[in-house]
Amino acid sequence: MKITDIKTLFMGVERQTWLFVKVETDQGVYGWGEGSLEGQERAVAEAVHAMAGRLIGEDPTRIERHWQVLYRHGFWRGGVVLNSALSAIDQALWDIAGKAYGVPVYRLLGGPVRDRVRAYTHAHTVELAQSLVADGFLGIKTGGMPWEETVNPAEVVPWFREHIRSLRQALGPEIDIMVDNHGRAWPSLAIQQIKAVEEFNLFFFEEPVPPDNLDALAEVRRVPFQTSLATGERLFSRWNYKDLIERQMVDIIQPDVCHCGGISELRRIAAAAETYYIQVAPHNPNGPVATAASIQLAAAMPNFVVLEYAQSVTAHKEVQARPLKFADGYFELPAEPGLGIDLDEEVIGRNPFKHRPYRGVFYPDGGIADV
Repeated sequence: MKITDIKTLFMGVERQTWLFVKVETDQGVYGWGEGSLEGQERAVAEAVHAMAGRLIGEDPTRIERHWQVLYRHGFWRGGVVLNSALSAIDQALWDIAGKAYGVPVYRLLGGPVRDRVRAYTHAHTVELAQSLVADGFLGIKTGGMPWEETVNPAEVVPWFREHIRSLRQALGPEIDIMVDNHGRAWPSLAIQQIKAVEEFNLFFFEEPVPPDNLDALAEVRRVPFQTSLATGERLFSRWNYKDLIERQMVDIIQPDVCHCGGISELRRIAAAAETYYIQVAPHNPNGPVATAASIQLAAAMPNFVVLEYAQSVTAHKEVQARPLKFADGYFELPAEPGLGIDLDEEVIGRNPFKHRPYRGVFYPDGGIADV
């Protein structure tokens, strides 16, 4: 079997544009990957096309060799754009390998260590959270700050405490509540936020500070919280994760299969974290291929804890030729070979590219805040 073509397909949906990659072979077997990167989808697509020349005519099942060539032989390594392109291609190659051998990808990763994959979703209002719990979700993630164009730091902590208090009161003690702070605070503010809601038993507090400076995260880690800390969606390889894991700065890491280097690299990052008893909750506000790839990894990952799932994007089900099965807070493990998913290209074609950059957030004096 030889690779004959690598195509990119854009699909505009509510919150972003999904970028799918389709790797085709001379035997009619093809694989799907995803490299969706909000606001930078075209850049990733160009990187995919630049990498494709190294793979045409090659055996698609030599996945590790291809990963090493694409990562190391371009001289310029890493970064979110190049690694998202590599991630999408890697997923597609695993999809092909599973189909070639007639088994789900998790069988190629050593077989399942669990029978189903737990998932949580997002809600920024009490009413939406209640409706999602009624639909069967056992975990809800919300924001650590109000999503408004202007944010006043003096109002953050009281707003946050009341928001989490209201959620906990409405959902009860059995539903997990996660918080994504989106790296929008500095250490002292993040510490105040966490202390303000300790009594409400958060499942984790995500990205308390920006990802650029691990010493800032260390300031938060030094405080003796009962709340678990999580981070990692903006780290892009095992080398980026090395210090975070070895310094044991968080309890949960969140690599994204669309950005960290694909299935091949995420499983290596997870194995490194396992040696420090750190759990993995893959970042996944993405499309159906990324969700399928994350499920395959979660099935075979001993230290997996929970998967993010953007269920609010209705196109998830519309574009799947055979939808992933989700009920009562869990995904079923797909039995089909490969990633267990196929896409309807007619549906993709009816939803063209939409440019949706992140909107800016500012302080009351006009100064620039993190988003």
